[in-house]
Amino acid sequence: MRGFSQVDVFTDELTYGNAVAVVHDAEDLTTDQMAKFARWTNLAETTFLLPPTTPAADYRLRIFTISRELPFAGHPTLGSARAWLEAGGQPHTPGHLIQECGAGLVTLRQDNARLSFAAPPRLRSGPVTPDELQALAKALRLNPTDIVDAQWADNGPGWIAALLPSAEAVLALTPDYTRFGTFTGVGVVGPHPEGSDADFEVRAFVDEGTRFDEDPVTGSLNAAIAQWLIPAELAPTSYIAAQGTRLGRRGRVHLTQADGEIWVGGNTVLGVSGTVTL
Repeated sequence: MRGFSQVDVFTDELTYGNAVAVVHDAEDLTTDQMAKFARWTNLAETTFLLPPTTPAADYRLRIFTISRELPFAGHPTLGSARAWLEAGGQPHTPGHLIQECGAGLVTLRQDNARLSFAAPPRLRSGPVTPDELQALAKALRLNPTDIVDAQWADNGPGWIAALLPSAEAVLALTPDYTRFGTFTGVGVVGPHPEGSDADFEVRAFVDEGTRFDEDPVTGSLNAAIAQWLIPAELAPTSYIAAQGTRLGRRGRVHLTQADGEIWVGGNTVLGVSGTVTL
C-alpha cells in the first residue's frame, strides 16, 4: 500500500480542469509497473513521486501517458507538487520547490493557492518549413493562408504550434487525425476579443500511441507557446489562456514573463486522496 492522489489542475473547481494521478513513495516500482498503472488509470498523465538523486531537488518525478514516458509535462508538474505538499512535503526553501524530472530541474513557486513553474528550455524551437506548414494545415483541415504563423514549440511532448487569427477559429477546428503523420503533438492558439475573461484560446491534439485525442488543459504547450508569443510581441508579458472549452472544461492558465523566465501557473484542486495497492 502506498499513498495515492488525484489532482485537478488549472481550475479552482473540481472536474473543470485536467486530472493527474499521483503515486507517492514509488521508489521501489519498476518502469514496467509504472507504465502498466498509467495505462490502467487511462488519464492523460500519471506520475510517480520518488526521492531526488541530487541534493538541489525536493523530490523526483516520473511522468507517464498511457503509451510513453515523458521527460516533462506541465499539468502533472503542478498537480504532483500539490500532492507532494498535501502529503507533508517540506521544500528546502519555503514557497519554492525544485522538481527533478527527465528534463532536468524545474523550479516551482507557491503563491497562496496557485502554483507556477518556470518553463523549461524548448528542445526544438523556431519556424516550420514550407512542407511542414502544408502538412500542419492539412492536419487541421485548414489552408496554409489560414495560419498566421507556426513554430516548433517542443519542450518534451513534441509540440508544433499554429497561431490562428481568432479564438473563434481555434474553437471551430475539427482536425483530421489521419493527416498527422509524424506530428505527435499539435497545439493551436488564437486571441479572444478584448474584454474577454481570457486573452487566448488554446487547444492541444496529441498522439497517445493507440489513438489521437484532445488534451483538456496543457501546461507544457502553454509554456512553449508563451516562450514564442511573448518575445515576438504577439502576446503581452502577462496573459491568461483558456483551454478545454470544446470539452466542457474551464481551464485557465496564467502566463507571465518575469526575471527572464516564463512562469506557468494555475489553481489545483485535490480531488482524491487515499492509498493504492501496487
